[in-house]
Amino acid sequence: MAYTVTPTPAGPVGSQYCVCKVELSVCGQNLLDRDVTSKSDPFCVLFMEVNGKWVELDRTETAVNNLNPAFSKKFIVDYHFEEVQKLKFALFDQDKSSMQLYEHDFLGEFSCTLGMIVSSKKITRTLLLGNGKPAGKGMITIAAQELSDNRVITLSMAGRKLDKKDLFGKSDPFLEFYKPGDDGKWMLVHRTEVIKYTLDPVWKPFTVPLVSLCDGDVEKLIKVMCYDYDSDGGHDFIGEFQTSVARMCEAQDAFPLELECINPKKQKKKKNYKNSGIIIVKSCKITRDFSFLDYILGGCQLMFTVGIDFTASNGNPRDPSSLHYINPMGTNEYLSAIWAVGQIIQDYDSDKMFPALGFGAQLPPDWKVSHEFAINFNPTNPFCSGVEGIVEAYSACLPHIRFYGPTNFSPIVNHVARFAAQATQQEAASQYFILLIITDGVISDMDETRHAVVQASKLPMSIIIVGVGNADFAAMEFLDGDSRVLRSYTGEEAVRDIVQFVPFRDFRNAPKETLAKAVLAELPQQVVQYFKHQNLPPINLEPA
Repeated sequence: MAYTVTPTPAGPVGSQYCVCKVELSVCGQNLLDRDVTSKSDPFCVLFMEVNGKWVELDRTETAVNNLNPAFSKKFIVDYHFEEVQKLKFALFDQDKSSMQLYEHDFLGEFSCTLGMIVSSKKITRTLLLGNGKPAGKGMITIAAQELSDNRVITLSMAGRKLDKKDLFGKSDPFLEFYKPGDDGKWMLVHRTEVIKYTLDPVWKPFTVPLVSLCDGDVEKLIKVMCYDYDSDGGHDFIGEFQTSVARMCEAQDAFPLELECINPKKQKKKKNYKNSGIIIVKSCKITRDFSFLDYILGGCQLMFTVGIDFTASNGNPRDPSSLHYINPMGTNEYLSAIWAVGQIIQDYDSDKMFPALGFGAQLPPDWKVSHEFAINFNPTNPFCSGVEGIVEAYSACLPHIRFYGPTNFSPIVNHVARFAAQATQQEAASQYFILLIITDGVISDMDETRHAVVQASKLPMSIIIVGVGNADFAAMEFLDGDSRVLRSYTGEEAVRDIVQFVPFRDFRNAPKETLAKAVLAELPQQVVQYFKHQNLPPINLEPA
């Protein structure tokens, strides 16, 4: 896209990129009892099949001494309509504090696709052991809910003069929040932490999706129950009350909302019973938790630039051993990388005009080395029309340049950063810049590049590096701050990780889409992270 600071109306986004989030609630019934002196302490682990292997996505909390647990921790999964997403729910009895699953007793598992759960909304199935036989009478119930409502609610709660439940001390209170389920029963939504030894607890503020708490209906009644924690799982009931989000939202920082905590049994028995304490809503705020898709559908444009390495180490493009040699199939590793990334990103750019730059070559007519030249040889208009235009310009320029060196990245990083810096004047999330650098080797200007990346981390910009050939790419791994924070030579740290490095050799024999997925894996998160950090809403924002 031609760089502009004013937002451009977004074109339609293809449905295959429309990822919504699905929340999965899990309950167990009649689980196997693996503990000798008490009941099992179950927790559930969710796995998804990725490339034929089960990968752990998340796990619930542990339900102490409970063969019929309703887990308050929800699984949130991205739902891709066009993919078969295989899931496995495995239950274990927690025996130690270890994170290793083999340290815990297996209680059974159930496998299905996400589509199966979504189409049924709620399923109950038999748990199976490793040999395929039923795990006793153990059953699992999974309920799905689409998290299309991106509102979140942040609650700050406290208590005053709660009933004393412990013989030798005060109470250890915690709260549980419930909403009415479709079947008329109360469904656990959230459990606070336990505050030890106090009748006047102040719980940490917590945030949950509004859909989780009240199905997005602020008038819907919710029930809050207060308990005194016991380590054996037999928590003592203190009291309860019913309210709504609309009522709780009346709480302001200076004017908290006070609600009586009632124990119905005590209320019946005692004539002069007033309450079992007061639960205080200190503050209740509803905000929006914008997703990558919110920004894209809101009209944010992804501005794509390609930087291509034309240094001598690539070899003569007429020689079949060269990384720039275009084989009889009409491709090479540079072109494969351009296609893999470009064909996905181009859907998010309405005019599909992309600057394509080269570095490390001598240019006609005076054969000076350039580290940021337009591969269409038009410096005032370096834009190519779509990915096809980049590929054509690339093939056409090869015979007219001399491969040289050194391998300097910083000029191209700074080139894109100048445009990204202009976009920081925007008051909404209208533009985000993506630089794809394809290179065969070691960076010559590492200090300058590190500095350029650290400065770019403050801008609406991400850098994808694809390493072609078989060189040592240790320096690229260093720029990709997955394992450590990147620092400039001045000591300044990157404010966020904006570099994703992928060696092409890992994907030579893999399907085309695998490279694209690996290269673009971190991008949605980086886009959201930047706009949230800058407190920028999507352009076309409907009121909350």
